[in-house]
Amino acid sequence: MSMSPSSAFNKQLKGQYLALPQGDRVQVMYVWIDGTGVGLRCKTRTLETEPRTVADVPEWNYDGSSTLQAEGFNSDMYIIPVAMFRDPFRLDPNKIVLCEVFDYNREPDAKNQRSSCKKVMELAKDSHPWFGLEQEFVLLSMNERPFGWPEGGFPAPQGPYYCSVGANNAYGRDIIEAHYRACLYAGVNISGSNGEVMPSQWEYQVGPCEGIEMGDHLWISRFILHRICEDFGVIATFDPKPVGGNWNGSGCHANYSTALMRKEGGMKHIDEAIEKLSKRHKYHISVYDPNGGKDNMRRLTGLHETSSIHDFRQGMSDRGASIRIPRHVAHDGHGYFEDRRPSANCDPYSVTEALVRTTVLNEVDDGAKA
Repeated sequence: MSMSPSSAFNKQLKGQYLALPQGDRVQVMYVWIDGTGVGLRCKTRTLETEPRTVADVPEWNYDGSSTLQAEGFNSDMYIIPVAMFRDPFRLDPNKIVLCEVFDYNREPDAKNQRSSCKKVMELAKDSHPWFGLEQEFVLLSMNERPFGWPEGGFPAPQGPYYCSVGANNAYGRDIIEAHYRACLYAGVNISGSNGEVMPSQWEYQVGPCEGIEMGDHLWISRFILHRICEDFGVIATFDPKPVGGNWNGSGCHANYSTALMRKEGGMKHIDEAIEKLSKRHKYHISVYDPNGGKDNMRRLTGLHETSSIHDFRQGMSDRGASIRIPRHVAHDGHGYFEDRRPSANCDPYSVTEALVRTTVLNEVDDGAKA
């Protein structure tokens, strides 16, 4: 089984150094989204005292020519801290800060979807939009073959792996348990995890989060996952269809509600929101993966618990629908609905912004986002 070279290091030996006193000084890990729109970058600086809020963390810069965000002759990019978390790798008092990226003119970088999302969430704040995202992913060995799959062959067909237990069905649980606990320590609003339908495929859930916090928490949860996988010597991929053929793809299903949907009689508002979504299917598909729908073309086939990318369909308890209404929501008459179209590698800022634009701000055009 192909593992990364650094996974062979003695982790206990590293712990000996991390246990050394650090005085009053604090290590702060800056994290940002690179020019691909899906990759994360990070670097660390020392602060003289522990920051109490994210406002205490100074802005910084980096070489954007090395992250697909600038030319070498004008390469400085600004990173502005926007959300702060405890550091589960270096422990207290050290921090991880998520940053927005701005170019030399201090304009949002082309891949900075947070800036636009924040404006939309501010306009919709009286509606109190809540989100819960179900992040699916697949563990890969260093040869980019699913972790635990036999060399030159395939495991048994799908069936026993979903919410599974046992060495013959659950591949890589150590990573999932480590990630869950690290997210709790960091302050990420992680709410659950489970094995998924394809062997070595897993899911965790983040939320409910209100407004802009949804994107902040999901991006940091992804960073923590990548960082843990680094220690274990494997790769986490958010590719929406990492294995072709008769295997499930990976999505990032979006559970969504407003205050009106959550109240008694909220089913009326859920139905109204779904009707609005049905008229903007093309727009939502264009922002539900980072490549304007091209990534989701491989996943949203109408098979393997997906809807067709070309059609919009709603259904109660229907995992082949574009929008699924959970059975208990239909029974209670209020709650939330699940948009099953976002891909695993979606930008959560784009997904949550689109849902609010359509259902709260009542935008009606159905062209693909430029």
